Amino acid sequence: MDLQDVMKLLELMEARHLEEIEVEQGETRIRLRKGGAPPVMMPIAAPVAPANPQAVPTASEAEKAAEANLVKITSPMVGTFYRAASPDAEPFINEGDHVTADQVICIIEAMKVMNEIKAEKEGEVVSVLIENGESVEFGQPLVTIRRTGTAR
Repeated sequence: MDLQDVMKLLELMEARHLEEIEVEQGETRIRLRKGGAPPVMMPIAAPVAPANPQAVPTASEAEKAAEANLVKITSPMVGTFYRAASPDAEPFINEGDHVTADQVICIIEAMKVMNEIKAEKEGEVVSVLIENGESVEFGQPLVTIRRTGTAR
């Protein structure tokens, strides 16, 4: 790609009223943007394969088994996350607590209705992923639990 090619791209941008254009040709990539920094030409680095594929570290079987026992409890609705029933009450759960499947782990307020969210799994609370009073989206992870016993 030479200066004439760049000039043609600039003319194309002007004719089509484009704010930005990016072109890749061989090992050269160019991005032009109005009002931005001057155009830069740079070679594209090819991905490098490891010299010895067996040297790539993999998770141990124990780590894989531990991860398989982790469950994320997700929000069933959009709303505001609360760790306790009231501002001066103790949180429903803390990291390290053991929870049962029918135990309330938090409240999500949606349209002025307080909805109790249950663990649905038995296990140990590994982490609470949301801060008290934060907004949550449908399907957003709230709590991570390490399953124990036979509850799945």
